[in-house]
Amino acid sequence: MASLAFFFVLISSTFLSSQANNLHLQQLRTQDESFTSILVSQNGLDFVKDLLVNEAISSIIPLQLPATIEKSARIPFLGNVHMVISNVTIYKIDVLASYVKLGNSGIAIVASGTTCNLTMNWHYSYSSWLVPIEISDGGRASVEVEGMEVGLTLGLENHEGTLKLSLLESGCYVKEITIKLDGGASWLYQGMINAFEEQIGSAVESAITNKLKDGILKLDSFLQSLPKEIPLDDNASLNVSFVENPELSSSSIEFDINGLFTDGKKVQPVSNHYRQVFQPSVFCIDQSKMLGISLDEAVFNSASALYYDAEFMEWIVDKVPDQALLNTAGWRFIIPQLYKKYPNDDMNLNISLSSPPVIRISEHNIGATVYADVIIDVVEGSQVISVACISLVIRGTGSVKIMGNNLGGSVKLDDLAMSLKWSKIGNLRMYLIQPVMWTLVQTVGIPYANSYLGKGFPLPIIHGFTLQNAEIIFSSSKVTVCSNVSYSESDNLNQVPIHIKCNQTKEMASKTHQYQKVWPINLF
Repeated sequence: MASLAFFFVLISSTFLSSQANNLHLQQLRTQDESFTSILVSQNGLDFVKDLLVNEAISSIIPLQLPATIEKSARIPFLGNVHMVISNVTIYKIDVLASYVKLGNSGIAIVASGTTCNLTMNWHYSYSSWLVPIEISDGGRASVEVEGMEVGLTLGLENHEGTLKLSLLESGCYVKEITIKLDGGASWLYQGMINAFEEQIGSAVESAITNKLKDGILKLDSFLQSLPKEIPLDDNASLNVSFVENPELSSSSIEFDINGLFTDGKKVQPVSNHYRQVFQPSVFCIDQSKMLGISLDEAVFNSASALYYDAEFMEWIVDKVPDQALLNTAGWRFIIPQLYKKYPNDDMNLNISLSSPPVIRISEHNIGATVYADVIIDVVEGSQVISVACISLVIRGTGSVKIMGNNLGGSVKLDDLAMSLKWSKIGNLRMYLIQPVMWTLVQTVGIPYANSYLGKGFPLPIIHGFTLQNAEIIFSSSKVTVCSNVSYSESDNLNQVPIHIKCNQTKEMASKTHQYQKVWPINLF
């Protein structure tokens, strides 16, 4: 029954302006805003319904009916016959057809044309004036229930950031029963049918209905136990608390979650830039796709701001592909006074971001703008001397792709603007320095960023489910993943928790031989 959790589960920043430095922490986060929407289409509902039916059957059978059924009847020439059936067990259920329907009253799931096979023990005894002693017989019997219909209507609502599932209606109706005795007197066949058909039908209806009620209670408990935040690494968690009630239409159901990256160690304020007037909605061009996940650009910007405030966006570069660029001799024609004052000395580039990177999503692509300061250091023995600082504005565009359940991609450099922030060695000719900085960004910064962007941004998908034939759609301030879904039957949803693959920042942070601190954030 826990497979129904696939429904509920697994996961707007402003444009660039002069206020970009205020993009991070400004005021307390509000928990009632949605920046990620999940849409389950009719095909997705049918997929989950089939999975739910199969899981429900596997959890029901074998089902032993609790009661022993007894009945006495007076049969001509025999007198009073006492009949008992016991150990009635449902061992097989086949569903001919089923459907799921959404409406204002909730989610209705109906299975029709269902057959149900049972086994039971039977026993009878009688005595009459013809035979003064008691005569008894017994054996096993097989029972086939045909034309059974099972239905339930579920209510689903947001309860303090989690989903609460309630059973609004349920029922089971048996149309016809066939009983076949194994052993015993065949002439009593019709009598057994007449005597027990109604009682067996009622027992089956009651047992299946009660089993469904128990299953819904367990599923509700499972849903409410799901975490509201999912840790991704030592610094970040993903806020997966639900916002508002699910929105039901005639052919889909939409869930809105907060979706922002948060610092699990402290109360994390977020920028006004994340706030939006309308909640995100999901639109897939191919409406046959089972699932649509829409992420507002605020999700990416929240990650950007979080890792910026965690001081991960600064590092010291002491190795580059062209190592001559990290010696003053390589700059003697670009900054002559640097070489004159510090001839043949090694250099470091101390790079730090002056504000969180700004992510923009348009109808065509994803754009990123990075504001960075590059301090040129000269190494004289054990002494590090800062000689100049250059401010960079780096603009790039990204491409994205689906890799398993990850949203990954890459970025390319589009534009680089720079200005001198301060200098201890006099004025610098920026037009001579710009090609060098372009080369450094192109050969060091971009490959480094793509090495982590290529690993992908983890989407919150319940373990056992995998995106299939996914498509990516860009729109104003949003990126939407539209996909079909497959399920591995080797995973038992009753036993496995939500699992999210994420990159390990400790491994990256250990690379101190090349970088003092690293930037472990996947922007795309």
